[in-house]
Amino acid sequence: MNATAAVGTPSSRSKHAVSKSGTKAPKKPGRAAKPIDSEKITINLGHVDLGQVDLLVSEGFYGNRTDFIRTAIRNLLTQHSDALKQVVARKMLVLGLQYICRQDLLALQQSGQKLTLRVVGLASIAHDVTPELALDTIESMEVLGALHASAEVKQALAGRLK
Repeated sequence: MNATAAVGTPSSRSKHAVSKSGTKAPKKPGRAAKPIDSEKITINLGHVDLGQVDLLVSEGFYGNRTDFIRTAIRNLLTQHSDALKQVVARKMLVLGLQYICRQDLLALQQSGQKLTLRVVGLASIAHDVTPELALDTIESMEVLGALHASAEVKQALAGRLK
């Protein structure tokens, strides 16, 4: 069963969309969704596992399925935090948000340098960066998490993504 298809309690499923952060936003026709700082994921769970999650939610241990899943993920990340820190340091990765603006890329272009990005989290390339500027200044990108950039820049850099 797809756990994100019906997130929340039975009474809230049809009325609200639930983001990974667990915040509810009423669905209103004609209104644009507010930008959020998380990514939506889809998982598949067996019927028994899903039933156990629903039982914990119904008993009040968690507010909804999203709350349970987010808590489980955070607990596992905490459990593996030492290993994560070692890998981030060893691979020289940026942990968190890496924002790349047009001005920084223009400065790199003028100096003849190229950028190698290695990000765990969110890499965001400004919307005023052209595909040509990105290709001229970004040598390679490794993004574990999410990449926010225009469709044109993403397409131009597709061969440089690891």
